[in-house]
Amino acid sequence: MTSPRRRPLLVLPAVAMLMAAAGCSSSSDADAVAAVPSPAAKEAAACAALDKALPDTVAGQKRHDPTPDSPLTARWGNGDAQIVLRCGIPRPEEMSDENLPGVGVEGVDWTVQQRAEGPRFITQYRDPYIELRTGKRYANDASVLQPFGAPVREAIPKTV
Repeated sequence: MTSPRRRPLLVLPAVAMLMAAAGCSSSSDADAVAAVPSPAAKEAAACAALDKALPDTVAGQKRHDPTPDSPLTARWGNGDAQIVLRCGIPRPEEMSDENLPGVGVEGVDWTVQQRAEGPRFITQYRDPYIELRTGKRYANDASVLQPFGAPVREAIPKTV
C-alpha cells in the first residue's frame, strides 16, 4: 500500500491539554455505543492483542468500554473529553486526500481529520487501521495520542 506523504502537526504539551476548554461530562454518556468493525480473522487477532495492551487511563480519563463490549473497541472519558478507539476499520476513503494533515507521535503516524465534535485520527502505514475519535477538548492537542504509541507499535504491523 502506498500513501501520500503527510505534513506533520505540532504536538502540544500536556499543559495545553489542561488549558483547553473544560466542560462537564454527563453520566448519560456512560453507556455510549461504538460501532464494532468486522475485520478479517488476522486483523481481529491483531486488534485483540492491541486491546490487551491499551492503557487504563488516557489524558487523565479512565477506561470504560462502550456498548457492545468488544476487543475491537475501547473508550476513555465522557462528553467533550471522550476518546473512542475502533480497531479493524476499513481503509477510510478520506485517507486518499493529500490535503489532510498528519502527525507522528511515539513512532505511529496518524492522519488527522478535524470535525465539529472533535478530531478523528486514523493510523497510517499499519494493518489493520485504527480510528481514534476524540471530543472537543482535544481539538488542538495531538498529545492524546502518546499513550497509544507503544501498544500500536507492538500489536499492529507496519505495512511500509
